[in-house]
Amino acid sequence: MSWAGPEDVYLSTSLASYLDKKLLVLLRDGRKLLGTLRSFDQFANAVLEGACERVIVGELYCDIPLGLYVIRGENVVLIGELDLDKEELPPHMTRVSTAEIKRAQKADREASELKGTMKKRMDFLDMD
Repeated sequence: MSWAGPEDVYLSTSLASYLDKKLLVLLRDGRKLLGTLRSFDQFANAVLEGACERVIVGELYCDIPLGLYVIRGENVVLIGELDLDKEELPPHMTRVSTAEIKRAQKADREASELKGTMKKRMDFLDMD
């Protein structure tokens, strides 16, 4: 077993400047999390307080509350500080309930699947 040496501390020191600030965290699976960074370690594992998942479908959005949330560092693609003085979203975006955003996600997913199926059929008919 080895302990982290001084050289390992520099791997995550840039996160120290984000402590106690509201962040947007983009995950590898495409989810977007918002919350206040309370802790992190040398592997960029992070703890967000007051976290919520922002789901956007077209011009609809919903913030699904998650509470205290632990993020595994290897799943983080991007971390950025949110400017609290600015609007987070453009004015044309409409906030909806969790149930409505889930329905919109399902409809969007079904439309994507139908588009993929139609493309496969068209590719099948394309005889060069």
